Amino acid sequence: MIIKKSPEQIEAMKRSGALSARVLREIGARCQPGVSTWDLDVFAEAFIRDNGGVPTFKGYCGYPCSICASVNDEIVHGIPSKKRILREGDIISIDTGATVDGWAGDNAWTFAVGEVSAQAQRLLEVTEACMWAGIEAARAGGRVGDIGYAVSKVARAAGMGVVREYTGHGIGRSMHEDPDVPNFGLRRTGPRLEAGMVLAIEPMITLGSHKTRDGSDGWLVSTRDGSLAAHFEKTVAISNDGPVLVSD
Repeated sequence: MIIKKSPEQIEAMKRSGALSARVLREIGARCQPGVSTWDLDVFAEAFIRDNGGVPTFKGYCGYPCSICASVNDEIVHGIPSKKRILREGDIISIDTGATVDGWAGDNAWTFAVGEVSAQAQRLLEVTEACMWAGIEAARAGGRVGDIGYAVSKVARAAGMGVVREYTGHGIGRSMHEDPDVPNFGLRRTGPRLEAGMVLAIEPMITLGSHKTRDGSDGWLVSTRDGSLAAHFEKTVAISNDGPVLVSD
C-alpha cells in the first residue's frame, strides 16, 4: 500500500533527510587513503546521535552497522570492517540513514578516494546524472516506470549496466515502503505518481554487466563480472509543482 504524506509530514521528513544528507557529506570528506570503513561507521553513528537522530540502518533486519560501505565492484550493503582500508584510486559507495522524530531519511553517494581512473570518474558522473534524470521524471500524473526509463536511458547511452535486482522505494515512518522504484522500465507503466508520495530514487550503475552476485555474509551485493559500480540516492516528494528534494 502506498502511503501518501501531508505537507506537514513532508516538512517533518526534511529534518531526517537533512541529517542523513549532512552525515553523508561529512563521511565523504573522510573517505581518504588509509581510513577503514569501520572508522567511517563509528563516525557516522556518533554524528547522527549527536545531532538528534537514530541510525536507521542499525538493527534493520539484523544489519549490524549505521552505514553501508561498498568499495569498487561492491554495489550495495557492504558491512563496514576494521580490515577494509581505503586505498588511493578506490571508489566507495556510502548509504546513510537517519531517523528523526520517527521519520526515516535515506541518502547515498559514491566518492572517489584520492585520484581515480578516468573510467571510474566517468562512472560517478554518469550515475549521478542518472539520479537527477530519475528525479526530474518524478512528476505528478506520471508513472513509476517513467523514473526507471529516465535512469536507464542515461546509463545505456553511456554504455553502462543498470542493476535490476535492487531498486528505489517509498519511504516514510518505515525506511522501505511501497512502491518499488526500479531503475529500468517502460514509460507510462507502473503505479501512478501522485502528490504526497515520497520516494527514494537510487540508481545503481556498473561499468559492465547488470548481473550481480551475493556475498557470503548475506548482505553484500557485488557485480558478477567484477566491474566497478556506483550508487547515488536522494529522497524526493511528489508535488503538483514538480519533485521536491526531501534530502538535500
